Amino acid sequence: MKKTIHTYGDAVLRKKARPVEKVDDAIRALVRDMLDTMREERGVGLAAEQVGEDVAVCVIEVPPEMDRDDKGLFFNPGATMPLALINPKIVAASRDTETAEEGCLSFPGIYAPITRPVEVTVEYLDTQGKARAQTFRKFVARAVQHEMDHLNGVLFVDHMSALKKIALAGQLKRLKRETKEAMKETNL
Repeated sequence: MKKTIHTYGDAVLRKKARPVEKVDDAIRALVRDMLDTMREERGVGLAAEQVGEDVAVCVIEVPPEMDRDDKGLFFNPGATMPLALINPKIVAASRDTETAEEGCLSFPGIYAPITRPVEVTVEYLDTQGKARAQTFRKFVARAVQHEMDHLNGVLFVDHMSALKKIALAGQLKRLKRETKEAMKETNL
């Protein structure tokens, strides 16, 4: 079931996620709803805060063509999509970084170059509650880091250069205003 995506200006996006105590049917239903929402909105990742839930759950689904090198080899051959990461924690990150354009479903139409580690190792629970550890590379690693930032109340604007924030100030101010207005209307 599709959920409403919360946009910039909504306080829920700045909340730090609560750890999931138990992976149960309610969490699995949330994961399914988040995947439905992300797919309908044509995103590659979504964190629970973005749908108004302050639990440590995020989903990632990177299309195969975005996970290949020039020769067609996968950067993440062991990653089965979609990924559901419950209580994820980065336990290692490469020193090598890469700057690439990022967008966010909570910031429709806004994109900016963001620098992130090229590779991260993440410990998490899967939808069966089983502990896992996996290393992600390139675009998948970027998506994982972006969604995990959401779980800590960190938004991609927090990673933008000061110059980029100035360049996007008008768009960000308008989005924040529109979000506040929409929230007032739904609270009536």
